Formats: sequence, C-alpha cells, structure tokens
Amino acid sequence: MEEKKLDINSIIGFVLIFGILIFMFYQNRPTPEELEAEKVKQEQVESQNTTEQRTQNSTPVTVPVVNLQDSTAVANYQNSLGAFGFTKPSDGNTTLENGILQLIISNKGGQIVEAKMMQFNTYDSVPVYLIKDGNASFGLTFSTSDNRTLNTNDLYFEPSLSKNGDNQVLSMKAKIAPNEFLEYRYEMKPDEYMVDFTLRSQGLNGVIKGDKPINLEWFLKGIRHSKSVKYENRYTEMMYNYEDGKIDYLSANGDDDDIEEDVKWLSLKQHFFTSILATKKNFKTANISTTNLVEEESKDVKFTKDFNASIPLALEGGEISENLNWYYGPTDITELKKYDQYELEDTIYWGWGIFGWINRYVFTPFYTFLSNFLPAGIAIILMTIIVRLAMSPVTYKSYLSQAKMKVLKPEITELSEKYKDNAMKKQQETMKLYGKAGVSPMSGCVPALLQMPIFYALFMFFPTSFALRQKSFLWADDLSSYDAIFEWTTHIPVISTFYGNHMSLFPILASIAIFFYMMMTTGQNMPQQPGMPNMKFIMYLMPFMMLIFFNNYASGLSLYYFISNLITIGIMLVIKNVIIDNDKIHAQIQENKKKPKKENKFQKKMREMMEQAEEQKKLGKK
Repeated sequence: MEEKKLDINSIIGFVLIFGILIFMFYQNRPTPEELEAEKVKQEQVESQNTTEQRTQNSTPVTVPVVNLQDSTAVANYQNSLGAFGFTKPSDGNTTLENGILQLIISNKGGQIVEAKMMQFNTYDSVPVYLIKDGNASFGLTFSTSDNRTLNTNDLYFEPSLSKNGDNQVLSMKAKIAPNEFLEYRYEMKPDEYMVDFTLRSQGLNGVIKGDKPINLEWFLKGIRHSKSVKYENRYTEMMYNYEDGKIDYLSANGDDDDIEEDVKWLSLKQHFFTSILATKKNFKTANISTTNLVEEESKDVKFTKDFNASIPLALEGGEISENLNWYYGPTDITELKKYDQYELEDTIYWGWGIFGWINRYVFTPFYTFLSNFLPAGIAIILMTIIVRLAMSPVTYKSYLSQAKMKVLKPEITELSEKYKDNAMKKQQETMKLYGKAGVSPMSGCVPALLQMPIFYALFMFFPTSFALRQKSFLWADDLSSYDAIFEWTTHIPVISTFYGNHMSLFPILASIAIFFYMMMTTGQNMPQQPGMPNMKFIMYLMPFMMLIFFNNYASGLSLYYFISNLITIGIMLVIKNVIIDNDKIHAQIQENKKKPKKENKFQKKMREMMEQAEEQKKLGKK
C-alpha cells in the first residue's frame, strides 16, 4: 500500500484537530510449528483444528497422522477403521477456480482448505481469504456398526475432476469398495460465488449405525480483513434463516449460542464477506454458537470470532443424502440477489423495522444508481444534498416553530414572573397563551422525530454498504473505514480505549458543523430551569460525543453528517433571513389570540385535569 504523505488536506486536518481539542476540553492458539514436510502440512493443521473444534456431542476416533511413505503406517490407518477399509491414504489437493473464486479441496477430509476471493484484497493489499491455514473445518461424525465413532476429517478421499457443460465438477470419494463409498461432490459454475455441494453415501447402510445421529460439524474462525479489527468485529456475526423465513443472528458483541429449528441457511458473516451453508430441504435443527476473539484494538489481532454449528442429519434408506450449497463471497446485494431461492440478501443487516425498510429499498438502490456514474464520495454528497432538500419542509416547520416561540418569549417570561409562586397556575396560563396564539410547544419536536427514521437508516447504511468498501475520496483511502490523518503506536489509557490510536478528519469536521448548527437553533434560546440539566453543556457535549464515537466509524458516514449539517445550516439561514419575517409572525399571533379558539377533546381534558388539581390544592390548604 502506498505510504500516505502529508498534503494540504492533512495539514488542514492537523489544524482542525488541535483546534478542536483546545476548544472542546480534551486482541490461534500459539502459531502452529512448521511441518516437517510440505505434503503433510494440511494433515497437521487439520488434526489441530479437529482437536479444537469438537463439540460435546462428538466423540471422534483419534487417527494418527499418516506417513504416506511408510507402508506400515498406511496399514495401521486402515486397521484403525476396523473392518472398513476406506480409501488408501493419498495426500494432495484439487483446485476449483472460476475467475472470481478459488477453492482448494484436500484429499484428507474431502473438505475445502482454502477459499480465496480473486478480485478483492484486504486493507493491507493481501488477497481476501475466508478459509486459509486451518481456520475452518467441515465434516460428518457418525457411529459404525462395530460401535466406533468416525469423523470424515480423518478419512482420505479420492478426487475425480470432470466437466458438466461449463461447470467444473469435483467428486471426492472415501471408498470401501468401488460401489461402496461416501461422496462429497462440488460443482462450480462460471462467475458465481455459490457452489453446489452434495453429500451422499452408497452401500454404507451396513457400515453406518442408523440408530445414532449423524452430525454435520462446521467450524470457522473469522480472518481479519479490515484496518480496524474492533469495527470489523462489530459487524461480524452468525445470521440464519429459520422457521419459514425468519431472520435472526447471534450476538456480535460477545459469546452467544442457540438451538434453532427448520434452518434454511447459516451465514458466518465477516462484515463485507460471508461463508454460507444453505440447504434445499431445511435442517431440522441446528446447534450454533459464536465466541468473541477481539478484546482490544490491535494490529496483532488476526481473527475476529469463532463460529460453530452442529447439525444432526437424518438417513434416507440407511444412506446419507443431502443437497447443499456453499457461498463464499462478498455481502454485496447485487451478488446475493442472484440466489433468490434462498433470499441470501437477508444476510445483510439492514436495520430494524421501518429503518431497515428505508435502508434496503430507498438508500441502497439510490446510492447504487448514483455510484454507477459518479465517484463514491461525490455520490455521497449528491445523495446528501437530495435528502436534505427533500427534508427541507420539515426543517422549515421546525424553524418556524422556534420563531413563534421566540416571539412569545416575553409574554411567557411575564407569566412566569406573575405566577412564580404557583407552578400549576403558571402552567395553565402558559397553555392558554399557546392555545390562543395557535402555537404548540411540541411542534418543534415533531419535525425532529420525523427525521429519526432517516437518521438511523443512514447510520446502518454506511457501515454495511459493500459499494463503499475501499472507495477513496480526498484524504480518505476507504469510505467504509476510518479516515486517519494521524496515527500513533503508544497506548494511552482511556484515550486508546474509547478514541483509538489515530485521529480521523471527517468526524472532526462533522462535529464542528453540528456544533454551529446547534448554536443557531438552540444556543441562544436554551433556558436554564431549576432541576433541569445545563442545556448549554448538552449542546457542547453532543459534538464532543460525535467526535469520539465516529472516530472509528466509516468515514462515509461522517462525510454524510458533515455535508448534511452544512446544508441544513444553509437552509436555515435562507429561512431565517429570506423566508421568515418575525414581525409578520408576531402580527399573526396577535390575530390568532383575538379569534375564539375551540378546544379539542384532548385540550379540554387536560384543562379540566389541571383545574381539578388546582382545586384540590386549594382544599388541601384549608
């Protein structure tokens, strides 16, 4: 990666950083040893992972690592499997590749030992791997008729590579005889991240003990791909489709486990990439768990979470038969929508309720459209402008309410002084004044509430949008990550924990913009009332909290808030100086006060309740 040099943008960043600081108060085991020979490397790694991953339900036979040059060791391997002479050990791998995805399948275990994204790199320019160096394991455990428990990870499979039209087909068979075997069949299609995967046995109904469960065991340790491991880990989680279309997930914030029924797919999501196991006939149950591996922000942390799934399978006529699919690829809505039979786009967390709906059906397609012909940063700015203009009527309503309240402030102050010893009476008279003038103190809050779905939807859009990944803008190398203009290695207590070991520029700019916005809207009209917190302190606290919180967030999100607040400030200046006339507002309020005001049921009920309370207060004094 090209080293970042100081330029005018960085200099501006330094000036803003130090200015705002003055102004605002201020984590697989030990690494596996090198294997003695390259040909047994995968065996050693798989053996280590097998030991680590077994769940409580699994009691596998311990099969020694086989030296393929030692005929005695080979014989011992077959003898260790009892009367069943499965395939003679033969080390080796087979590669499937289609231009966008490369899978390496090992003879030992017949499983995928490497899955590489061929068109994507990590933050440090290394290809993105979802499986590599033994971080994942997949196999079946089952009991045999002589009461042993076998795990397919310990078996050797014979590979056979062929073509089915344009598709590559790899058959991996662990054989007892030519017509008695366990087969893993992989079929890779051109330019697709999804691979057809079939599990089946033939002639093993006398080998597999049918009265005990067959467990599919899947383990994966998430490999770090992003600059900030804590930020990536926040969006690394196990999601699943169950019970006829329900979508749920295990906690991304810590260790979690569950047992689910009628499972359609499991997605081990690593922020912008995911490993998915899907089934055409649904798993009856799945025992799933996740373990958090990240304790603090550090460049030395290589993994994010441990994912485990244990799934019991049913025999069909005494044989194994499962039609599955593997998906190794990006959490890109464009790619995931290709597999609508599984509805894999639900593996993206859009947000809850209406917020997710807005994110999924409004902002995602809208930004995708803009980014088709505009650079990523410009597309964000244009989207921000359009969103703010669309919300300008709401901004107008909010400012108009503030202007009306400002006009009424002298009269409200007069009532406060007149009834300073009678809080109930003061409240009654104030409400009467609001009613006569046609002003509601809640009218300024309603526009803000209307903007909340937009705010939260965008808050989820920027961190989860694959379209932003590794897209640059100005000094930001990656709009889906933080835009550091200064970094340090020294761990500073509290600061490193909450702020990080870097300074990001866009959050600083966004904090400054929101500060001036709050100054314009509430800074001059924040009354200090007894028993209430210092509202001006809150006005300073909000930009400060944004500065801290957004320092590790996607720079695209901070860019949005920066531009959004600038536009809002501009709109409000136009409203204040061009559209709204305070004298006309005052005259209109006076006219409204002369007109008879009919109370609605709510107002009448509130007035009666307050009068009753006042009357009871008087009686209590007698």
